[in-house]
Amino acid sequence: MSVLRLKLPTDPRWVNIVEKNIEEILTDHAWCEQKAATNAITIITNNSEHQDLVKDLLALAKEEIDHFEQVHNIIIKRGLKLGRERKDDYVNELYLYMKKSGDRSRVSSLVERLLFSAMIEARSCERFKVLSENIKDEELSVFYRDLMESEAGHYTTFITYARKYGVGIDVEKRWREWLEFEESVIANYGKGETIHG
Repeated sequence: MSVLRLKLPTDPRWVNIVEKNIEEILTDHAWCEQKAATNAITIITNNSEHQDLVKDLLALAKEEIDHFEQVHNIIIKRGLKLGRERKDDYVNELYLYMKKSGDRSRVSSLVERLLFSAMIEARSCERFKVLSENIKDEELSVFYRDLMESEAGHYTTFITYARKYGVGIDVEKRWREWLEFEESVIANYGKGETIHG
């Protein structure tokens, strides 16, 4: 996962926690996909002048909703229930960091939102890889392997547009700052049966 440049890998033992409560990880995962779709729509709404970004993020939003449906289908197939939406403390910490950063110009706001999105996709991709390689449930192992590749594509989309539209911003420097911050945040997680928990 060196391509993602994450500084702190997930301990594979996290999967042992997940396996004790498959219903919880599936519910949390479903809502993560829904929020990812909503986030893409929000970026489109606020930056509709960028035709290429709108086109690519519409496709991304559709894919996220498709993932939501796939997770929901697994929940139904297993006789489980989609629980209520879960609070994601990890994402909330990243969100607060995003709000405090930048000079609040439209360009800065777009770059920050794209890097925030890329960060979540990068960590989700890494978590899916850990799940696919360590979970004993064969169906879920294959499922998370497939999703991992998709999340990597989403990460690339967000980073590419941050670089393209971040005129006057040192996007590489800012991304390094995001990676440093994320390392300090994720160090407190990996103890719960949620995607970022």
